[in-house]
Amino acid sequence: QVQLVESGGGLVQAGGSLRLSCAASGRTFSNYNMGWFRQAPGKEREFVAAIGNYGISRYYADSVKGRFTISRDNAKNTLYLQMNSLNPEDTAVYYCAANRAMSSDHARYDYWGQGTQVTVSS
Repeated sequence: QVQLVESGGGLVQAGGSLRLSCAASGRTFSNYNMGWFRQAPGKEREFVAAIGNYGISRYYADSVKGRFTISRDNAKNTLYLQMNSLNPEDTAVYYCAANRAMSSDHARYDYWGQGTQVTVSS
């Protein structure tokens, strides 16, 4: 089992920045590829970014490319999502997830955090 706890969400004005964190515990963090997903009210959960287990491979949804950066610190068992140039369309609950393989498909992830709310005002 892997336990994941997100933090760092909040209310920010358009154009602002936030950094989300995801603290992992349980099994060896570096054994897992990690992803960030988000879900807005009335919408399906969508992929945001993913990172390989040693942080070398990374990829992003087109909607966040160039604005968001995913990173991880295996020594601290923590995943991050730096979000810059936020706009109201980024408003959602953000979830981190762990999986044995990198994927943009949320159905392939085994472990999930409880989510953290990000609200961007115009």
